Amino acid sequence: MTGLSRGRALPSLSPVPERSADMTSRPDQPPPLLIRTGEVRVPGGRSILGALDLELSEQRIAIIGRNGSGKSTFIRLMAGLIAAESGSVSISGKDMYKNRRAALNAIGILFQNPDHQILFPTVAEELGFGLTQQGLSRSEARAKVDRLLLDEARSHWAEAPVSTLSGGQKQYLCLLSLLLMAPQTLLLDEPFSGLDLPTGLRLKRRLAALPLRIITIGHDPRDLTDQDRVLWFEAGALRMDGPPREVLAAYSAEMTRLGEVDADTHLAG
Repeated sequence: MTGLSRGRALPSLSPVPERSADMTSRPDQPPPLLIRTGEVRVPGGRSILGALDLELSEQRIAIIGRNGSGKSTFIRLMAGLIAAESGSVSISGKDMYKNRRAALNAIGILFQNPDHQILFPTVAEELGFGLTQQGLSRSEARAKVDRLLLDEARSHWAEAPVSTLSGGQKQYLCLLSLLLMAPQTLLLDEPFSGLDLPTGLRLKRRLAALPLRIITIGHDPRDLTDQDRVLWFEAGALRMDGPPREVLAAYSAEMTRLGEVDADTHLAG
């Protein structure tokens, strides 16, 4: 299939190419994420993300682009947290925005700042919340929480106030709460940017071992060479979609060009 963007065109950049044969999915992967959407607009009518026609089936997918390019909006659209003005994001025929139970079972999202994600005062309560949202009783959820913490050698975390955790521990807590819910796809909105190097490396190792589809927002092309597919967003439009070698080379060249000119004089809005 072709990843096409019908958003605002940028003439200086190449159009979205045909996906090459090495981007095909394997039979053991979860069902693809189908994105057939119109524009996403903010109150007042301004478009912040162009229309999209995508099928995401690869195991490791990266989203790259400058600040304000539409990456976080795209992540929230995939998770069913926001809706486009038309169309849908679906997995196995289930609309992620309209069917919240299906979205909770299919997709987990890890935000950049864990304090924007954590809702409850203790670790056990935070871990159990998603399970009760999926339909488990409180006792069933607590049993799963206790088992997970035991497996993770963190049983002593159970009654700890979340406020006593470090930033890295909070991010790990958010990841564990998502893994308990067993999503098919995990969306990562720059989860390493606020972590120190050792903590970030530990979290990356944990994520790399997961048998889930993982879609990650990134900035540095050097961190994305091991991905199966890369989507490059620019000014709310999908500018390129393909293998890392091709997309990252084009992105790096464009960022180098912009770095040589005064590229930050415009105002958003």
